[in-house]
Formats: sequence, structure tokens, C-alpha cells
Amino acid sequence: MSEAAASRAAAVTWLPRWSQLVPPVALVALAVSWGRDPGAVLLGITVVALVGAVLAAVHHAEVVAVWVGEPFGTLILAVAVTVIEVALIVTLMLSEPAGTDSTLARDTAFAAVMITCNGVVGLSLLMGPLRHRVLSFRTEGASGALAVLAALVSGAWSCPPSRSASPVRRKPARNWPSPVPLR
Repeated sequence: MSEAAASRAAAVTWLPRWSQLVPPVALVALAVSWGRDPGAVLLGITVVALVGAVLAAVHHAEVVAVWVGEPFGTLILAVAVTVIEVALIVTLMLSEPAGTDSTLARDTAFAAVMITCNGVVGLSLLMGPLRHRVLSFRTEGASGALAVLAALVSGAWSCPPSRSASPVRRKPARNWPSPVPLR
């Protein structure tokens, strides 16, 4: 058996116990807190359980990606992360009151771009030489992350900031004639 096949077999047969137990616990915590005004303790438990469920989902996607191999493994991980991000953004958008001028989706996509481009890449460039002395760049990993970011950014930044029923009139910039008289 080749080394790659042995690695795939080991990844498929071994799933840590936490990655199997956390998603049902998160489901129970979500069901208990659904539709209620949770206190600080229940909210903390629910947040920890949902973060654990997200980590378990990413771990399962990584196991499947190792089993499938390149290039489809990278695509599986990119799709899994995209689905999780979209679910979190939609959840935040649905929790806002109706009729508010929300730019949450666009701001969240911008934050993801800034975290990925500045935070993750900068931290990798800083910490990588400390461990490996010389860094090598692999386009397989970077292209998947940048493709996900490009899709999020192009979708979020091309949307108008609001779809509310009542038009919002903003004050024009100073020394700029207004086509519509303001009340």
C-alpha cells in the first residue's frame, strides 16, 4: 500500500470521539435555547456548543478531503467553509429587526477578506520561518481560499445596501446641489 493510500485509510477510519459527540450536543443546546431569551449561562453553553459543531463539521470535511485527494479535496473544504459562512451570515441577517438599513452581509464579507488577506497571510509569513526556516508557496491551498473570497465579495459588494420598502433620504454632501428637495 502506498503512503498516500495509507494516509487516506487512516483518515477515514479514525474520527476523534469529540467530533462525533459535539454535533448532537450542539443540537440539543440549540433546541433548548430556541425561541427563548437565554440567560448568560445558557447563551455561553450554546455558543460553545455551536462553535464545537462548526469545528466538527470542518474536521469531517477535512477527513473527506484527504480521502478524496487533490484537487477535489480542496473544493470540498472550500464548499464546506462557504456553506458555514453563508449560514452564519443569513442567521445574523434574519435576527435583525425588519425595515432596518442593514449592510451586515457586505460588512461581514469585507471582514472575511481583511482577516484572510491580512491576518492569516501575515501570521503565516511571520510564524512560518520560525518553524521551517524557509517557506514554500503552494497554489493549491491559496487558490481555493481566494476563490471562496472572490465569490463572497463579488456577491456581497454588488448588492445594494438595503431593500427596505421606504426609501431613505440622505443629506447630500456639502456644496453639492440636491436634485430632490429635502424636507
